[in-house]
Amino acid sequence: MEVGKLTVEVRTSVGHKGASRSLRNKGKVPGVCYGVSVNGKIAPLPIIIDVKALKGALDPVRKQNTVIDLTIEGDGKKTSLHALVKEYQLHPLRREITHVDLLAIDPNKEVLAEVPLEFIGKPKGAIDGGQIRIVLRKLEVRAKPSDIPVKLTIDVSPLEIGDVFHVSTIALPAGVTSVTLRDLAIVTCAAPEADVVATPADGAAPADGAAAAPAAAGAAAAPAAAGGKAAAPAAGGKAAAPAAGGKAAAPAAKAPAKK
Repeated sequence: MEVGKLTVEVRTSVGHKGASRSLRNKGKVPGVCYGVSVNGKIAPLPIIIDVKALKGALDPVRKQNTVIDLTIEGDGKKTSLHALVKEYQLHPLRREITHVDLLAIDPNKEVLAEVPLEFIGKPKGAIDGGQIRIVLRKLEVRAKPSDIPVKLTIDVSPLEIGDVFHVSTIALPAGVTSVTLRDLAIVTCAAPEADVVATPADGAAPADGAAAAPAAAGAAAAPAAAGGKAAAPAAGGKAAAPAAGGKAAAPAAKAPAKK
């Protein structure tokens, strides 16, 4: 295995789960190669990729932005292309590569690529308790394959509380343009979070930590300690106090009507 070089095979069994499973048992995965080359457009071509060989072909620093000298073998012939790893899929549990998309490229034409952002320094606002909030960790750029930067470094030292760095703040190398919108925020220095203390309504503290009972007119009387049963309502509609035995008092007799 050599960095920047990879050989793959044309895949003839397409759409068969059993065939894909058999490949993975051998350390290989299905994939597809498409894009353009110096000779024109490349139609999507099913391929077989050795996972270990693919990892060995990627530069440990450039990673997915490594330009690969790709050799495709099949039908008794070999095809040579330049390619980038466009996308790969992982098994949700085992986190193993299950499929790979290779993008054929023309080394002399610009391509789209994602470049990681690196943040260095300590913001001025940290003296007053400010906290760094990172919004973007990658930037999408357009450049020739050989001009794609390994990473973009951002010094956050000048940031004070409330300051924001936008995409337009980044100084890009020659031959590199940003596809990510220039007005998007990248990193900010946020104010420290204040401790929130709950206070009672109207600023009055309840006595002994208990909530005050409502004093609205017509409220039901508390049950007596001896019996604990609610008193029957009196003639006027108000609750009567319970008798000493804890039983509800009988309702008052109705006054005779005047003649």
